[in-house]
Amino acid sequence: MQSRFFTLSRYPEGRPERELFQLETQTLPDLAPGDVRIRNHWLSVDPYMRGRMTGLHTYVPPFELGKPMEGGAVGEVIASRDERLKEGDLVGHMGGWRDIAQISSEGVQVLPDFGVAEQAYLGVLGMPGMTAWTGLNRIANCQPGDNVLVSAASGAVGSLAVQLAKAKGCHVVGIAGAANKLAWLESLHIEPVSYRDRNAQELGDAIQLASPKGIDVVFENVGGTCLEAALSQLNEGARIAVCGMIDSYNAKTPVPGPSNLAQLVVRKARMQGFIVADHWQHYPDFLKEVAPQVVAGKLDYKETVKEGLENTPDAFLALFDGGNTGKMLVKLN
Repeated sequence: MQSRFFTLSRYPEGRPERELFQLETQTLPDLAPGDVRIRNHWLSVDPYMRGRMTGLHTYVPPFELGKPMEGGAVGEVIASRDERLKEGDLVGHMGGWRDIAQISSEGVQVLPDFGVAEQAYLGVLGMPGMTAWTGLNRIANCQPGDNVLVSAASGAVGSLAVQLAKAKGCHVVGIAGAANKLAWLESLHIEPVSYRDRNAQELGDAIQLASPKGIDVVFENVGGTCLEAALSQLNEGARIAVCGMIDSYNAKTPVPGPSNLAQLVVRKARMQGFIVADHWQHYPDFLKEVAPQVVAGKLDYKETVKEGLENTPDAFLALFDGGNTGKMLVKLN
């Protein structure tokens, strides 16, 4: 059996070029003890993967040049040498960017059975949903009645963060760009704010109009102008959960920080970055709270789907052009 997979030919500077991603084919060896072979159905592409293309070890190792790339995926077990996993099991794992994954069974998990579409475990019930839940609850200690601001509010993580905060009884403001994304936020009863063609002062003024009583919790996905605007609107004791800084991921030179970090002192605020993997022991708690809401249709989650393994790099690159509403996924034929 053969596997098709993507490799990275070199580490990019700035926005990656499409030709850096090489589609290759390999004949798979026999399974070794403890290995599993999975036919992938869905692949995930996520902004954090850009950090793995620098050649530097951050909180995850970099992609190795010329080696199969990795990422979240769900699929069906087609062969196994681990008694825990049987042929036909639907599983989640990190052997993405390929059609057939032959990997160690360590880290491969049978999908929970909540009666939802399997790709939901790459989105609303997977890492993005868990990230939203973790940032709000474990990092920012979001409480009913808080005024909450979320940047990149129509993305995979942000769109869940705004809805989970709304479900807690919070006043929620969501920052997005395209008109259709702002309209979607408004349909969710989220106060939409556009960042397009606005500097930090103008964006801060728009946030103030949307939340006249200030901001208690910030869920930060973007950084840059969005973070500077958010800092200008903090209430005393505000909490900022820093999930990502997508504004700087493709920067070729260091990006200046916000000019008003002193607001953290003035407002006695707390800003904390987090990595969701460090909190994964709480995934069952997340599922217990969020899965029933998904099953009941109380969470409106969207997916942007590209079809075919060949289009995986295009799906990834589209993340940096605002090309997704909700979770960006690749569906394999």
